[in-house]
Amino acid sequence: MRSLKGVLQIAVIAFLAAVSAQAEDVVLQWDRVLGQTLQAGEHPPTVMPTRSFAMMHLAMFDAINSIQRRYTPYLTEVRSRSNASAKIAAAKAAYDVLSAIYPNRVAVFDAEFEASLDGQNPIRHAQSLRIGQETAAAILADRANDGWSAPWSPYSLPATPGNWQGPTPFPGFAVFTNYPGVRPFGLTSSTQFMPSPPPDLDSSEYANSLNEVKRLGSATSTARTADETTTVFLWANPPVTDAIMFGLAGSMAATRNNSSIENARLLSLVYMSYHDALLTTFSCQYHYGFWRPVTAIRRADEDNNPDTAPDTAWQSLLGDAGTPPHPSYASNASSASSSLAATLALFYGRDNIRFQINFGGSPNVIRSYRTFSALTNEVARSRVFGGVHYPFDIVEGQAAGRNVATYIFLNRLTPR
Repeated sequence: MRSLKGVLQIAVIAFLAAVSAQAEDVVLQWDRVLGQTLQAGEHPPTVMPTRSFAMMHLAMFDAINSIQRRYTPYLTEVRSRSNASAKIAAAKAAYDVLSAIYPNRVAVFDAEFEASLDGQNPIRHAQSLRIGQETAAAILADRANDGWSAPWSPYSLPATPGNWQGPTPFPGFAVFTNYPGVRPFGLTSSTQFMPSPPPDLDSSEYANSLNEVKRLGSATSTARTADETTTVFLWANPPVTDAIMFGLAGSMAATRNNSSIENARLLSLVYMSYHDALLTTFSCQYHYGFWRPVTAIRRADEDNNPDTAPDTAWQSLLGDAGTPPHPSYASNASSASSSLAATLALFYGRDNIRFQINFGGSPNVIRSYRTFSALTNEVARSRVFGGVHYPFDIVEGQAAGRNVATYIFLNRLTPR
């Protein structure tokens, strides 16, 4: 399996490209700095990058909000005078959080912090620095034992029909097995929006879904269109696609005339929801342990369903190497993209905002979207076209992502 760290180095290029041409405020500045830190390979491969993004942005949000007092704080509201600098407070909060998480990059963070000061004498801004220091300390203490330090553990199930069997590079090897034990940022628990069980193997819903992914997701499918095949590979690599979606959030923050506190709130909501949406579906996957389509299709003679038929030679478009090494139900890509789309729509009060995504490549691929929902629908369906998820996986994944984002939007960082 390709190194996750190596993929992250590539993934962040799309994220940086999305906001590099935009004017930066202090929030977008440090969003870029963290993106460049991932590109430099400093992020540990066993921890989701959303943890660092959420921690940094929440510290900046609490710092700015301590001065402007427009929203309920996430953790703390530091007493301050109205003439404190929100920019310097936010920069100090970001600097302290990132320095604690990525100590090898302190020299880079020093230079960025100096840029945030704009040549001002920090002695004159002792109050602002104190605010940032305290909000950073609060988030670092809060997340010190949040479960991310737990190692991945071997995961294997009996080879009975319906149980996940891989494919993985090594027997029992599955990624992010520690995720269900992680403490959420915005939810009350990892199972707050747990999907109901997957359909029974002998049900018509199961047969319909299996036959659809068998038909559309095969490596040799003649039912899948050329555009659908392109879509599969645009969204095939989760770390890359995460970076693309992070880039969309940053681009929206840069181009919609947001204030700094609005940017801090938006990106905090985005990363909290993204982290907790994935927490929900990873928890669901390791709770139900449902087999992937490639296993189900090859062993369809064991599912006791008269409407399915085995194809022992069936191969998905993405192949065994492109099949995520963890159970199928429900879809992570669907929950994550749905959480992003729902957060952006809730924040701006409408779903129908047009935007483009430049995927690069040769030939260069640029796609236009009329709504945020269109994005998550494309991402979700790409997993069926790629042969790695059932339609019921993506339906439940999208519902989980929407539920997570809506709950966090209505209950965290709310207007006073």
